[in-house]
Amino acid sequence: MPPPFAATAVRARAETSARLVLRGIGLNALLAAVKLAGGILGNTYALIADAAESMLDILTSVLVWAGFRVAARPPDENHPYGHGKAEPLAGLAVALFIFAMAGWVAWHAVLEIKTPHHGPAWWTLLVLAGVIVTKTWFSRRMSRQGEAVGSTTLGIEAMHHWSDAVTSGAAFVGIGIALWGGAGWETADDWAALVGCVIIAYNGVNMGARALGDVMDTAAPQNFANEVRAIALAVPGVRALDKVRMRKSGLSHLVDIQVRVDGALTVREGHAIAHAVQDALLASAPHRISDVTVHIEPARE
Repeated sequence: MPPPFAATAVRARAETSARLVLRGIGLNALLAAVKLAGGILGNTYALIADAAESMLDILTSVLVWAGFRVAARPPDENHPYGHGKAEPLAGLAVALFIFAMAGWVAWHAVLEIKTPHHGPAWWTLLVLAGVIVTKTWFSRRMSRQGEAVGSTTLGIEAMHHWSDAVTSGAAFVGIGIALWGGAGWETADDWAALVGCVIIAYNGVNMGARALGDVMDTAAPQNFANEVRAIALAVPGVRALDKVRMRKSGLSHLVDIQVRVDGALTVREGHAIAHAVQDALLASAPHRISDVTVHIEPARE
């Protein structure tokens, strides 16, 4: 079972991330109301579609928030390595919702293109400009937090907010074209919504691949593995390393490492070196390692 201080650090990062996700939920609720009102009053489906996506964002953000709350739970008898997998599973669910949303918005955009309607109001551009600025700012903030805590799901949420900014940008362009073109160009914003769906679907695939990688225990980046090797080799008594395996579990990594020591050492001495390797890796805070298993092997003559 991971040491108590490591579990506490993981829990603190998960709770901090969960609070940021809650702020995102509040932001999406506000923007959804603004965009829906602007879309209905300003006669633009691109803005209505954007509002619908923001409403779904609230649901997906709740899933992410729940994932962090579960991931923050300490290890127990049934989950000796903690509950970290809840975090990428929530991210995978969000990616699937995003992909489904892209299809739904695309379907309705096509229906709007086929249906004659009035052009959008000019002031809807002001609404979209505010949305773009707000979403871009929050996406960058969430992305920085995701990098700081090593969260794939928070990175997915950041990409989600960024995709909102992109689709709002597409709607801005479409409405601008419709206003500039006048009669006969009323469907430009609907075509913009369709283009936005392609962007949403593309991001959904990328987000899903990242979350699935964590669920399937994809190997850690090579530079991370090299740093772990360097830390272990620097421990006095370590002659060489054999296997070094790592997997990501939510906001932390689990390490399984084989260390070669002098074969003439006593069991007690070999055990002390194993503990020194474990302590050195757990103390490497930037790497967010929460559990280390060390196997001792005699050095080859």
